[in-house]
Amino acid sequence: MAIIKASDRINTSLPHGRGSDGGADSSEGGADRGGNLSDHGGQAKAPVLLRGRRGSALLAVLWLSAALSAIAFSLATTVRGETERASTSVDGLRGYYLAAGGIDRASMELLWGVKNPDKRLIPRGSLYVDYHFASGDVRVEFLPEAGKLDINKATPEVIYRVNVGLGLEPEKARAIAMAIDEWRRPGAEGSTASSGSGIGPSFRVLHASIQEIEELLQVRGVTPDIFYGSYVPAPEGQSNGPRLQARPGLIDCFSVFGTKDRVDVNTAQPAVLAAVGLSPMAVNAVLEHRRAEPFTEKTLGDFLQMIDSPGALLRVEGNSIVTMRATARLRTANGQLSDMRRTVGAQVKYMPPGYDSPIHILRWYDSTWVNN
Repeated sequence: MAIIKASDRINTSLPHGRGSDGGADSSEGGADRGGNLSDHGGQAKAPVLLRGRRGSALLAVLWLSAALSAIAFSLATTVRGETERASTSVDGLRGYYLAAGGIDRASMELLWGVKNPDKRLIPRGSLYVDYHFASGDVRVEFLPEAGKLDINKATPEVIYRVNVGLGLEPEKARAIAMAIDEWRRPGAEGSTASSGSGIGPSFRVLHASIQEIEELLQVRGVTPDIFYGSYVPAPEGQSNGPRLQARPGLIDCFSVFGTKDRVDVNTAQPAVLAAVGLSPMAVNAVLEHRRAEPFTEKTLGDFLQMIDSPGALLRVEGNSIVTMRATARLRTANGQLSDMRRTVGAQVKYMPPGYDSPIHILRWYDSTWVNN
């Protein structure tokens, strides 16, 4: 009978490895099972992560769409603004040439009336003429230099009365009159104007004759509103009519080509009429008469006798230089007139026989002030 030791039994069982293998298998199986369980758990969490990523992508797309929409809106606004600006520029250019054409036509019709008095196309004494073209309407105003005073010959007292007639306060009106007189009077070269109200430009005084009427803008105290004119509130109690009324400026009363003695009764400003000696009542009577019809030589004589001013410094027309101011309004596609206006001006001199051209353009204004 063989005796088997415990160690031999253990050794004998070791090669089979069931216990260790089984343990290993069990551990591996456990590991596998644990791994499988881990894998199953990861697969369960995957849809949650995908849903989060999909939400971020959607939000990014929405922000990108909003940014592109803002860029598109900004671009559309810019394009629309540029288109409107270009359209306005084109209309302005068309209006410029329309107004220039009105001046050309009016200057030729005035010349025709001088050479053919019995076939005048523009009535004598007219203050303006209206033209109707296919592309728009033009009003051409006539401002004869005979209706203005010579700025180099007018005395300081006359300049003062004109300033008061334009609505300036007496102290300011006298200061400007003295500053203008100092500007044109010979004196120490390069001095500055000592008189004035302390406002406006303070250029060095030339002490020489005024060559262009725009030099008045350099005189101390003369502002653009005083020179070109402005708008003032209508008198109190006036129920009908606009609330603002146009007030003329120095450019409407003085000129380097103005008259030295008598002014044109049909075109002179009320301030000029008052400066040459008419009373306020006589000035109003002149305005009422010429609104009804222009003065003629005969009607002017009778009128002066009626107002007891036979020696007033008034005449009809005279002088061969006239400033024309044309304001054009384009006609739109529906036949209505555009609200946009373009005004140009020209200072025209009609030459006596023997010159190369009967009409000389002394000054041309691409854009000029109009106070009506």
